[in-house]
Amino acid sequence: MFTITLDPIIFSIGHLHIRWYSLIVLTAIVVGVWLAGREAERKGFKKEEFFDSVIWIVFGGLLGARLFHVLDHWSDTFAANPIRALYFWEGGLAIWGAMAGGLAVAALLAWRRGWRFPRLLDAAAPGLVLTQAIGRVACVITGDAMGKPTSGPFGFAYTSPEAMVPQLGVYYTPMPVYEIIANLGIFTLLWSLRKKNWPDGLLFLVYLTLYSIERFFLTFTSSYQIIAFGLTQSQIAALISLVVAIPLIVRTLRHRQQVVATR
Repeated sequence: MFTITLDPIIFSIGHLHIRWYSLIVLTAIVVGVWLAGREAERKGFKKEEFFDSVIWIVFGGLLGARLFHVLDHWSDTFAANPIRALYFWEGGLAIWGAMAGGLAVAALLAWRRGWRFPRLLDAAAPGLVLTQAIGRVACVITGDAMGKPTSGPFGFAYTSPEAMVPQLGVYYTPMPVYEIIANLGIFTLLWSLRKKNWPDGLLFLVYLTLYSIERFFLTFTSSYQIIAFGLTQSQIAALISLVVAIPLIVRTLRHRQQVVATR
């Protein structure tokens, strides 16, 4: 059992607070974009065009991430003070929202630039899951996305009034730590597979499948609000992703077999 005494606020200038959450999320985005740019260039995309576009993709991801989080916590957090929905620097970004927003913008940009969207997704996949792993470090420091209270053997309690846990001094299941470990495992696998002669889009679909399975089961340890059928927003999103990803994997592999057979 561990007690986190670190203040989520690094320092303050008047009413402006510089928080660990913002710093770590920014670091995660920079690392993910750099890695995605490196892979995109290897796959034939022009570096300048990619980095010109990625600004909009990141913006779409952040907007979607905040929107999903606000919707998920509207009744218990934001209904009483809706203006807090704009205070994204305090913490509270939903990863599924980030993916939805980022994918929507990326699809639009790929269409306008004439890019092969599945190939672009493959270039982004390793950097995306690494971004998710680094970003969860912010949750560990701030207490965001912690799981249910636990009596052991592994739990985090917080002492800072700025922590996002429901109650100080109570030990919670550290779901972000489990997700960091799982995401690093997925990243290692994707990195080892990225140069395989696979059809475009297959690497991203493997990522989406593994990540969806991870989030579905890990979220059982969370304290997220139940939305429907005894499942959280994250679990429902994970199931939808699996319903999309698995048939597409089957279709992609069958198409590959048909192409090979006709040669």
